[in-house]
Amino acid sequence: MADAPGTAPRVRPSVVTLSSWLLILVAVIQVVNLIVALSVVGTVRDVLTDAYAGTSAEGAADIAYVFSIATAILSLLFAAGLVVLALLNNRGKNASRITTWVLGGILFCCTGGGLLTGLTGGMTGGGTTGDMPSPDEIQRRLDDALPSWYTPVNLLLGLVALLALLAALILLALPKANEFFRKPKAGWEPPVPGGAYPAAPGHPGEPSYPSYPGPTGDPAYPPAPGTPPPSTPGGQPPSAGQPPAGPGGQPGERRDPEPPPGS
Repeated sequence: MADAPGTAPRVRPSVVTLSSWLLILVAVIQVVNLIVALSVVGTVRDVLTDAYAGTSAEGAADIAYVFSIATAILSLLFAAGLVVLALLNNRGKNASRITTWVLGGILFCCTGGGLLTGLTGGMTGGGTTGDMPSPDEIQRRLDDALPSWYTPVNLLLGLVALLALLAALILLALPKANEFFRKPKAGWEPPVPGGAYPAAPGHPGEPSYPSYPGPTGDPAYPPAPGTPPPSTPGGQPPSAGQPPAGPGGQPGERRDPEPPPGS
């Protein structure tokens, strides 16, 4: 988990880790429940086709079959979404936690409704409408055609998924989880040893002077602010209109040429 520069590293609390594993467990249960449902979808279609044969709702079996396939695809997408949210929650993404509450709430209602329908006996109640069979008759045919293990396994998977999802959503709302998902504040970062420090800014209004070479070939350094430039060799600089001084003389002094040696 990478944090922003200058912030203290965050330690993921155990409640967030446990919540993520529970979300992954719910996703696995969704996939297993999908496999179980697809294994009997052909049987359900045959039962509905025989039950509604010769009635005004003769195409109800095909509608139920398409609905089962659509529900299976939706369950698979929910499972993939839960895995992605679990991984993002482990990284401290607050947006993923909010999305988990929204998606988890929808899945909780759907799973709870399906579980309640299974516990109450499925298609029960109501009477015969026209030439169509009653819901009790359809449910009786489904119970006779489906394997004996289908209903207990389906109810058990739904109950475990419901409890695991509820626990995962509650764990994400605990105080330790709130501290982990809160945006960290930037802290003080000490300077890096050996790093360059910024130069002190100059005072406004001070002129800048060029640098002059040192007397022994040392590298040139700029003079301190307020220091006049050095004088020319041999004394003071000549005044305006005067010739420069010769070697060892004064400014403006004429000297006769020396005679050649031996004369």
